[in-house]
Formats: sequence, C-alpha cells, structure tokens
Amino acid sequence: MSNIIFIHGLESSGEGFKGQLLRKALPGCLTPNFTPYTPKIPIINLLKERMAQLIPIMKDKANWSIIASSFGALLGTLFTLKNPSKVSKLILLAPYLSCQELDPNKYTPVDVPVIVFHGNQDRVVPINLSRVRAEKLFTNLVYNIVDDDHSLQKTVQALEWKKIIY
Repeated sequence: MSNIIFIHGLESSGEGFKGQLLRKALPGCLTPNFTPYTPKIPIINLLKERMAQLIPIMKDKANWSIIASSFGALLGTLFTLKNPSKVSKLILLAPYLSCQELDPNKYTPVDVPVIVFHGNQDRVVPINLSRVRAEKLFTNLVYNIVDDDHSLQKTVQALEWKKIIY
C-alpha cells in the first residue's frame, strides 16, 4: 500500500478542483494546503517555504505516490531527486521544471517511474523546456502530451487514477 499525496500548483490549494477530485478517486490521498502565493514573496522564497512544509509530511513514511501540478510538480520533482528511495511513483501535471533551482547538472538522474501529462495548449508552462529537463532527470519517464490547456481539467477528469497509482 502506498502513501499518496497531491501537491497543488502556485495559485491553487489542496481544496481546489484537482485536490477534491483526487480525494474522491483515491481515498486517503493527502491534499495539504501550502503557503498561498502572493506577488510580494519572491518565487524562490516561496519554493523554500513550501518545501519546508512538505518535508515533515513525507519524511517518516516511504513508498510515496506523488501527484503534483505545475509549481507543485517542481516541489515533487525536487523531493524525488533528493529522496528517490521514498518515492514509488511520480505523476506530474503540466510540470513547471524551468526554475533555476532545478539545474539538471546538479542532480543524478533517478529511476523512479515518472508519468507526465502536459497540455499541447498550455500557455503558462512551455512543454519543450519541461520535457527536456524531465528527460535529463528521470530515466523511467513516460511523457504524455494531451489535448488540453494548463489546468488539465479535461485530462484529470478522464484519467483512471486507481490504475495509474496501483
């Protein structure tokens, strides 16, 4: 049995559309709320603050299935790169991987199974750089480009979450 967590995006919360859907589809899925975004906080500071909130949730357990969206995918990726033995699967939704804090040259690629869903109409996070970074960081990667936008609402509703996770 794995531990399942959803890490929300920059301007969202664990109570948003994806968090609610995942709690219904995957009973027991954690959907914590992280420090809300405000333009007054530099992104790098927000990243550090949210990571400081994420680590205590995940540190005492292993076998995590992480589902992470956009900016949350950056957190999920960093956690996985630093703690690959604690992660059994990483699912990234429109992942924001172009942050300077995620320099692929600073990390050893990991073999954790990673599945990405990225919309071909995403105007927030460009596919190309995220895909190139994901390919450098993960050796067991499936990168799905879907007919959707950044929110991936259509895709998230259509996925068979139990089959993906278990």
